[in-house]
Amino acid sequence: MVETRKARIGMIGAGWWATANHLPILKARVDVELVGVCRLGRDELRAVQEKFGFRYATEDYRELLEKVDLDGVIVASPHSLHYEHARAALERGLHVLVEKPMCLRAAEARHLVRLAREKNRHLLVPYGWHYKPFIQAAVKEMQAKGIGTIEYALCHMASPIRTMLTGKPRTRSDRDGGAAGEALFKPDPRTWSDPAVAGGGYGHAQLTHATALLFLLTGLRAVEVFAWMTNPGARIDLHDAITVRFDGGAIGTVSGSAGVPEHLKKFQVDIRLFGTEGMLLLDCERARAVIHRSDGTWSFPVPEDGGSYSCEGPPNNFVDLILGYTTENWSPGEVAMRSVELLEAAYSSAHSGQPARVATEVHEGGAE
Repeated sequence: MVETRKARIGMIGAGWWATANHLPILKARVDVELVGVCRLGRDELRAVQEKFGFRYATEDYRELLEKVDLDGVIVASPHSLHYEHARAALERGLHVLVEKPMCLRAAEARHLVRLAREKNRHLLVPYGWHYKPFIQAAVKEMQAKGIGTIEYALCHMASPIRTMLTGKPRTRSDRDGGAAGEALFKPDPRTWSDPAVAGGGYGHAQLTHATALLFLLTGLRAVEVFAWMTNPGARIDLHDAITVRFDGGAIGTVSGSAGVPEHLKKFQVDIRLFGTEGMLLLDCERARAVIHRSDGTWSFPVPEDGGSYSCEGPPNNFVDLILGYTTENWSPGEVAMRSVELLEAAYSSAHSGQPARVATEVHEGGAE
């Protein structure tokens, strides 16, 4: 009998989303061994260890990286700790899946991408929409034929998460699960609503999804940004209005809002691209993917609920990359880095009231 090769996975951070989505998906695979887990809180740590069968558990991520033989690490700690934890794992030569936003600072994001390249390790950020068939078909069509030189981009996202960003009790179940089932824990309000932990608000919590998708589709990169942000009833932004100048001369708008009524449980993600040879219309809420060109129209059939969010794709892609089942990373660190660049400049502009340029110089160690 041939023994199945297993990817040895460690977890840094194991709260609401990790226990609702990532860990149930990985536990269900016969080719994954959940080796070690790190999170704060002795009782919570024990609960995660027992439910998912981790052999090793600790509250110190350094201990996990030093004492456990691993192939890859999933970083699902608070936003402000992503860089520290992902960097430590990459420096030990491990593959890394790090939750969105990948980092809060562009210099840190660029350092992680460079480090992964130098170590020849996979770096992945779990953007679930990237794994939808109609999204992947649109990406491939843009790569194969495209719409000429992109001149204007519209990128919009809205979500039913106002109460989470304001730190108030949610109107729907705090135990709502992810793609795989019910979570062990409620969302920690500080993770979403405290700027010291979350960094920013809607931009870092949600708009990172849409901007990363924009960069996956286009290969563009922001060079200058002007932004307005408002935070009615919150300590962090709930609504974002951003104008962008991209490399190559394209311009665009990026907008985001936490104001979708929560009972709808629907997300809006709408990207429209206009180029010298046509336009792309991509919509997750109304589930469409269409490219109109002067020589004809390309479209991909999408079921009515085909744009609904799910996140089983990223953890499975992570394991498949580690085990060599695929070489295609559908949510690579590179596009996440470009999202971080845009968002850092947007927060800077909103604070200063002036346009902000995206710094491009990278110094050793990831600091600018």
